[in-house]
Amino acid sequence: MTRTTLVTRYVAFAILATLLNLAVQRMVLSVDGGAVGFAAAVGLGTLAGLALKYALDKRWIFGDLSRGVAAHGRKFSMYTAMGVITTAIFWGTETAFWVVWKTDGMRELGAVLGLAAGYVIKYRLDRRFVFPRPGIGRLA
Repeated sequence: MTRTTLVTRYVAFAILATLLNLAVQRMVLSVDGGAVGFAAAVGLGTLAGLALKYALDKRWIFGDLSRGVAAHGRKFSMYTAMGVITTAIFWGTETAFWVVWKTDGMRELGAVLGLAAGYVIKYRLDRRFVFPRPGIGRLA
């Protein structure tokens, strides 16, 4: 895969997962705009984005065609584990923007900035620990 193809796909998938994440957050916050709603929005948005990004990365970034519950379970567990640190970056940035400015626009800007930084780190972790196949998901 060429550098341009890899970067284009990865960025597109990150954008799709981010948009899904924020859409889920908005839905939850429209029901409960308080502290509990905020926590639920961040958690549910993260889960939705994670599931979508895993499915896209597995097939289209890392070329992993494995099937079955065991293979998916193991890889999704590792994929999720690699996301713990990057999720902390995302949540921390989003929460900091919310605490400081208390507006949805700034909260979402914090989310986008945190997710962008997290995705760069996550790609490197996934390439090394989740889908460690030589030449797959590597820049040409």
